[in-house]
Amino acid sequence: MKNYSNKIAITTGDPNGIGTEITIKALNMLNLPPRDVVIISNSKVINTYGHLNNNYELIDIDFDSKVRPGEITAESGDFAFRLLEKACEINPKFIVTAPTSKDAMNLAGHHFCGQTEVLEHFLAHDGQKAEMLFAAKDFRILLLTRHIALKDVPKSLTKTLIIEKIERLRGFFQNKLFINKPSFALCALNPHAGENNLIGDEEENIMLPAIQAVRNRGINITNPLPADTLFINGVQNYLECKKSPYDCYIACYHDQGLIPIKAVASKKTVNMTIGLDIIRTSPSHGTAFDIAGKNIANPESMIEAIKYCLY
Repeated sequence: MKNYSNKIAITTGDPNGIGTEITIKALNMLNLPPRDVVIISNSKVINTYGHLNNNYELIDIDFDSKVRPGEITAESGDFAFRLLEKACEINPKFIVTAPTSKDAMNLAGHHFCGQTEVLEHFLAHDGQKAEMLFAAKDFRILLLTRHIALKDVPKSLTKTLIIEKIERLRGFFQNKLFINKPSFALCALNPHAGENNLIGDEEENIMLPAIQAVRNRGINITNPLPADTLFINGVQNYLECKKSPYDCYIACYHDQGLIPIKAVASKKTVNMTIGLDIIRTSPSHGTAFDIAGKNIANPESMIEAIKYCLY
C-alpha cells in the first residue's frame, strides 16, 4: 500500500449534502501543495459540485447512484461510510471529514451515532476510546456525553467515565499540543451546581469524587461549576482575542458545551476526534441538505478544520 503517513486525508462526506462543495471551496482558498493532501471521494461527485484548482491525488471510491442534492438515501450513506473506512485504512497523518448524515448511514445499515464512533470502530486498539473536542482558537470544549437523549445523561455520568475522559484529555494536551500541565474547568450537571443538593446531587456524589481522584493524579481541574457563569470568561476572552482562562472546558452533555462556542464562533469552530492515533478534524456543522447543490455553502469551518492539521 502507498505511504500516506505525511498526508492530510480529506473525505467529502455525504454526496447529497454540502460536504463536497465546502471541500472544493476550502482547498481552492487554502491553495495547499498537492503533495500534502489526498482526497477520498468520487470523481463524479466532485465534478457535480465544482472544480479543484490543484491536482490533488484522488482515491476514487465507487458511487454508482445519481447525486441527489438535498436527499437522504441509503446509497449516499453507504458511500459516506466507505469514505471513512478508506481514510482509516490508508493511515494518514490527519483525517479531515466533511459532514455526513446519521440518517443516511443508518438507512445503509451502518448503525453509528456519528463519524466519531465510526472512526473509533476502525482505529481504536488496546482499549482506546475516541473523544469529541470542539475548538475555536484556544476556546476548547470536551463533551463527557455526546449524541444521547438528555434524560440519559445523568445515569451516564459515572465516576469512572469522568476520570477516564479527563485522563484522555490530559494525554491529548501533553502528547499532541505539548502543554504539560493543562488547566481544565468542569461544568456542573445541574443548575447552580446542585445548590447544595437542593436541585440535584450528582455534583457531590459523582463529580466531586471523580475530581478528587484526578487531582490526586496531578491534573489541574476546577470543582463542578455552574455552566451559565463558567462560560462567561471563555466567551468574552474569545471575542476580545484574549487567551482563554482554561485550556479546556468540560461539558456534561452536547448542548451545554456547544451552545456557547457556536454562539460566538460558529464559522470558526472545529470538531476534533481525539484519543486515537490519528487526529480527525471536521466542520462543526452538518450536511445542510436545505442548501445542498445551490453553491452558497460557507466553507469557513471546513477551512479551519484543514488549518488545524497544518499547525
